[in-house]
Amino acid sequence: MSVDEVSTSKAAARIRSAAIEIFAAKGYGATSTREIAASLDLSPGAMYPHYKTKESLLFDASLDGHRRALAETKQADIETDTPPVRLASTVRAYVQFHARHHALARVIQYELRSLTPEHFRTIAAVRRNTSKVFTDIIGAGVVTKDFSIADTDAATLAITSLGIDVSRWFPSKSFSDPDVLASRYVELALRMVGAPPS
Repeated sequence: MSVDEVSTSKAAARIRSAAIEIFAAKGYGATSTREIAASLDLSPGAMYPHYKTKESLLFDASLDGHRRALAETKQADIETDTPPVRLASTVRAYVQFHARHHALARVIQYELRSLTPEHFRTIAAVRRNTSKVFTDIIGAGVVTKDFSIADTDAATLAITSLGIDVSRWFPSKSFSDPDVLASRYVELALRMVGAPPS
């Protein structure tokens, strides 16, 4: 299997799911493959045909999660819509992803330093493609004068950082509904780029 392919077997998916829950609760560094195997009533050796190292398991989860976030964000972007509508739709999708899949998102966003340099480069490319969705929309809005902002890259960084951070704390006493949270973040994002009040 090439470096940019995620294992699609049911067994590998079960292992990834169990690992994500434990990584999210304890952290990657504090989790052992033996612990992941035990949570599934497997011997450590039973994981080896699917994942030879803990890092390869983290990479597979990271690649799958980042690609899902990108796909959901791109799917929400209807290029024939106005830039404000496009930005609202994509921010909504991005925030909803990080809220609905907060355990997965927390692991894939905050454990990047544990990846090998080669694996990190693969994930970084997906992240750049995700950022480009927002940068292109914001840039289009500047051209049409729907947005009034000097630095599209800084706006993209701020918007994506807010979305990513959702996975760190969601749910909370104030926010437990991904849709309500996403609506609030859409309002913030539109204000951030200088869109006129709707």
